[in-house]
This record gives sequence, C-alpha cells and structure tokens, in this order.
Amino acid sequence: MRTTRTLSISLPYEMADYIRAKVSTGEFATESEVIRDALRTLIARDRVVEAWLRDAVNSGEFALDPDAEWAADKDEAKPARPRRRP
Repeated sequence: MRTTRTLSISLPYEMADYIRAKVSTGEFATESEVIRDALRTLIARDRVVEAWLRDAVNSGEFALDPDAEWAADKDEAKPARPRRRP
C-alpha cells in the first residue's frame, strides 16, 4: 500500500520559482521535498500555537473579566425577530 498521495496544486509564479530554486541549488532533491519540509514546519508551528493557547486558557490567562461590559448598549441592540413557525 502506498504511503503517499499525489496532489496537483497551483501556486503563484513567485512561489513556484522559489521551490525550483531550492531544488536547483541542491538544498532539496525534488520539489516534493520542498513542499513536505514546508508542511512539516507549518504543522510544528501550529502545534506550538495550539499548545500555547491551551496552556493560556487552562491557566486562566484568557479568563473573562466579570466586571467587563461585554453586552451591547441597550440603545444599540436590535430587537430579535420573532421566529416563524413552519
């Protein structure tokens, strides 16, 4: 069974040229290797951000201030439309 999947993607010329340059300098053997490395970096960054957010929420860093005014001013609020019954 294959462990890879072939995809067809469209990129702006600038990005495509950047990928080709990485291959032509020998930094990567194929264009696919460039994309895989970029995706690994993106996945790692996403995991770091998710962990930071989870820790911040769990520690209460983003707890809501009970004294804060979160609701709209009553003069700015629009009345809710009555629901129509089917």
